[in-house]
Amino acid sequence: MIYLGIDWAEHHHDACVMDEAGAVIAKGRVPEGVDGVAKLHELVSSFAEEPAEVIVGIETDRGLLVEALVTTGYRVYAINPMAASRYRGSSPRRRSQVRPQRRDGARRPGAHRPPQAP
Repeated sequence: MIYLGIDWAEHHHDACVMDEAGAVIAKGRVPEGVDGVAKLHELVSSFAEEPAEVIVGIETDRGLLVEALVTTGYRVYAINPMAASRYRGSSPRRRSQVRPQRRDGARRPGAHRPPQAP
């Protein structure tokens, strides 16, 4: 079993392969598109014989890269970037610094204010 973490971006993706103990065994940057998918498969195939041995964490749940990973047979999990940042050693955020959003991306009015007493 290996773990593949992908930091998704518009023009390239940073990948990190870890073994079952959590040790980093490979890192790389791949371009967006078909060439990047091929390079990512090449990186992973050095460490896993079967697609079912690969667990992927990525910051998005759609797009060419995600579709290619799922089609290959990797187990793919979308990770919320805000949740992931809590574990990167970044500075803790106060609740007031993160504004909740609706599913359509619009900010909920008054979501950042505490409820008023009756």
